[in-house]
Amino acid sequence: MSGMGMEYLWVFVVLFAAAAQTVRNTAQRSLTAQIGTLPATLVRFLYGLPFAAVYLLALYVLGDGSQALPQFSWVYVGWIALGAFFQVAATAALLMAMKERNFAVAVTLSKTEVLQVALFAAMFLHELPTSLALLAMVLATVGVLMLSLPPRGQVFSLSAWTSKSSVYGLICGACFALATIGFRGGAVEIAKLGVSSPWLSGAWGVLIAQAMQSVGLGAWIARTHEQGLRPLIQSWRISLLAGSMGAAASLAWFTAYAMQGAAPVRTLGMVEVVFSYIVSRRVFSEKLSLTEKLGMALMMLGLVLICLQL
Repeated sequence: MSGMGMEYLWVFVVLFAAAAQTVRNTAQRSLTAQIGTLPATLVRFLYGLPFAAVYLLALYVLGDGSQALPQFSWVYVGWIALGAFFQVAATAALLMAMKERNFAVAVTLSKTEVLQVALFAAMFLHELPTSLALLAMVLATVGVLMLSLPPRGQVFSLSAWTSKSSVYGLICGACFALATIGFRGGAVEIAKLGVSSPWLSGAWGVLIAQAMQSVGLGAWIARTHEQGLRPLIQSWRISLLAGSMGAAASLAWFTAYAMQGAAPVRTLGMVEVVFSYIVSRRVFSEKLSLTEKLGMALMMLGLVLICLQL
């Protein structure tokens, strides 16, 4: 692939990640009502773990065989653990937000992470966004605010702005932002350890993170839920879909983090809102107001700008 093609390869990786994540969110939403929020959250990691393992193995078997197993540092493990913990919290908050408002808006509320990612990336990773990238993030965030406005007549109501959906959306965005910083930090650290391939970097990150998440959250659910992990086994068909698509999305996100800074990746990832809107209309027969459509248009403008800043 040409240098120009490689420069923009992360864009296509992010688009794939957003599409796969939309399918996963759709599957998880139906699971939440059946088995509960935390078990539906675990499905993403537990059923995705085998796919991540097979993908990593395939990279070594089908590759040139020259890549040795990396010597992981505690710094790398710490970054991945940070991302893994906050990803679990963010996924749980997202599923709870979906129960409060329609599908597309609930996913959009989670995108309050974008400016937080830029802030945390500057603080912890010393990755400063360009002026054009910052403008794109601001436009996208304004679009998010328009999508999350309370119903007419409640705009100036404190209770409306402190509703469950608003609180869950804010928590979800903050947790996703911290998870992004953790995973990006891991990608930077593993590159220092000699793993130059973004595909291997992504595969190792997903495998380790999902192993931590499956063991930690699985043990908690087994201990605190009366039926334990049995509901996850009984709903294996939809869980398998959610897990496989979750693994595909995570592998793509982690690979993108190895190719590009955290803020541009997460800003472009807001294209998921458009995919979610299509699902919302076609699958759940939900409608968006004119204000929500205008907000989505602003976000699309932000996505175009984030690509132009390259």
